[in-house]
Amino acid sequence: MLELNAEPLTAEAFAPFGDVIDARTSTSFPINAGRTQRHHDLARVETLGENARTLINIFVSQPVTLPLELTFLERHPLGSQAFMPLHEERFIVVVAPPGEEIPPSEVRAFVTDGRQGVNYHAGTWHAIQSVLEREGEFLVVDRGGDGPNCDEYPIALRVTLNEV
Repeated sequence: MLELNAEPLTAEAFAPFGDVIDARTSTSFPINAGRTQRHHDLARVETLGENARTLINIFVSQPVTLPLELTFLERHPLGSQAFMPLHEERFIVVVAPPGEEIPPSEVRAFVTDGRQGVNYHAGTWHAIQSVLEREGEFLVVDRGGDGPNCDEYPIALRVTLNEV
């Protein structure tokens, strides 16, 4: 079983797998007569393949127990998938680069601070939603359309956090 310790999520460390969505570190500008600050273009939404379209969803996830034990990672080859917590829920992010196989040395684990979201690039291997502490609600932006868009890869993983 591959043992991982989740590290704090940063844009630099996560860049090979996708985008960190965080208004605190983004460029912004005023709109709506100066009453709204727009944090613009925070993630690259990808919708590939026949009849592709962008979906906006809300997922409600139950908390996981630690250490987090996983038996597979999944990927979406035809589109990106973004998760943004709606109530400052922290969650664990486990990722591996795109490819037909997952070398254990390339699997990474991160933990968000509750105000960060992630956008997995198309084809990036990732764990299922793994919210900590309490039930979580997430705004999810992903791809709809023709063709199969979810592959699973069997891999045994155990993820821990230093702070717990």
